[in-house]
Amino acid sequence: MSKIRQLSIKECLIVSEPSTVTLKTKLAILSVGLLSFVGILVETSMNVTFPTLIKTMGVSLDTVQWLTTGYLLLTTIVMSTTAYVLKRFNPKPLFLFAALVCLLGGILCWIAPSFPVLLTGRLLQAIATGISIPLMFQLIFTNVPRSKLGTYTGMASVIVSLAPALGPTYGGVLTSIWSWRAIFVGIVPILALLAILGAVNISGEALGVGDKKFDFLGAFLLAVTFTSLLFTFNNAGTHGWLSLNFGAWCLWSIVMIAIMVTYALKGRRKLIDYSILKLPVLRLRLFNYFGLQFINIGLSFVLPLFAQTVLGASAMMAGLMMLPGAIVGAITGPIAGKIYDKQGPTMLLTFSAIMASVALILFWLTTDHFTVVLIASIYALLRIGFNTGFGTAISDGSTRVPLPQKSDQNSMFSMMQQYAGSIGTSIMSAVISGYEIHHTTVTGTMMGSKLDFILLFILAIAILASVLRVKRLEAAQH
Repeated sequence: MSKIRQLSIKECLIVSEPSTVTLKTKLAILSVGLLSFVGILVETSMNVTFPTLIKTMGVSLDTVQWLTTGYLLLTTIVMSTTAYVLKRFNPKPLFLFAALVCLLGGILCWIAPSFPVLLTGRLLQAIATGISIPLMFQLIFTNVPRSKLGTYTGMASVIVSLAPALGPTYGGVLTSIWSWRAIFVGIVPILALLAILGAVNISGEALGVGDKKFDFLGAFLLAVTFTSLLFTFNNAGTHGWLSLNFGAWCLWSIVMIAIMVTYALKGRRKLIDYSILKLPVLRLRLFNYFGLQFINIGLSFVLPLFAQTVLGASAMMAGLMMLPGAIVGAITGPIAGKIYDKQGPTMLLTFSAIMASVALILFWLTTDHFTVVLIASIYALLRIGFNTGFGTAISDGSTRVPLPQKSDQNSMFSMMQQYAGSIGTSIMSAVISGYEIHHTTVTGTMMGSKLDFILLFILAIAILASVLRVKRLEAAQH
């Protein structure tokens, strides 16, 4: 494994950077960003349809949640390959492939006669999102000057984070007034227009991979390991946390993690240049980014489910409940990006972790007194914290590596951000399903949600600790 030392921001930007952002570059970023937005929007739009799909398609919560978990898992696996793919293929054909696959998946979901067909369509769209999100950040990191990096990354992070928040509103409204199928009807013409916009404005050439070959074994091991972890928690929800099935899957997952880590350290080919993880600040920023998305997607699953199952809210009401937070988050992200450009990351990331912690402890303390309005209010606080730190974490992470390794850093952050959503949904679902084994659906959902809030609060405290750790490391260097 190649050695890498801690680089200063100045050293990381030795390679010449653009001095301005042209209109064509802005439209290129916009087209890829909106493709990513559509993919993620549909992802959480499906959460509010789960009670409907459980009834109409005759499946359980453990099964239907794979529409989210499976989508995020495949997105994660595809993203793990983009460190190589972004260097191997030019941006325009990559974008057009992603747009076409997303369009085909949307049509398949629209006409799906059964759950397996619906899941297949979602998996096709996962491939598209797995390409588009890293491509969006790659265009930013390579075409935007350092002085505007925070602003553009902040806007890109709004795309990634606003879509999950708007998704329940979009899905809830369409499901209530028409059908869950309308979710996919609405995106088909948008995808066609985005394909044209991207084809006209996206340009540039890949950096090239030289004589480096794609690491098929590394991709396989990573896919098996990530999938094993999801099945582990799925078995906890199905059979209980003390069941033999859960224990066996835990053992298998530990073995796969050991094999994958050993291969990453000693294998000759590298799916991603894992040597960048030797940078302690980068590791901590990655944990920050992962943790915030875990909280974000976890709540996007728990809150609409609670509102419908326990409070008896309609799909539309459960979706609209998330709208104020989505709006607040959309406003917060770009503001945080501009502050980052002027003042750096420490204050923003500290504020982000504190706000997330406060919101989550409020969720836990008030669970027994939840109303739609109360949930919406606390969720808005959470979104302020989330959007303050989410873009800041990846912006600061991108300054820690030189240009040749930015695709590796981009791929790693994007991959772990998506897997955070996948494993977050799986764990949140498993906790609730585990309670439902011994209690009624309403009681199990309430008790499981309480424990979910506690777990997410502990994660938020860990994120705060990671921010303070970075502050100490940088103080020691000076």
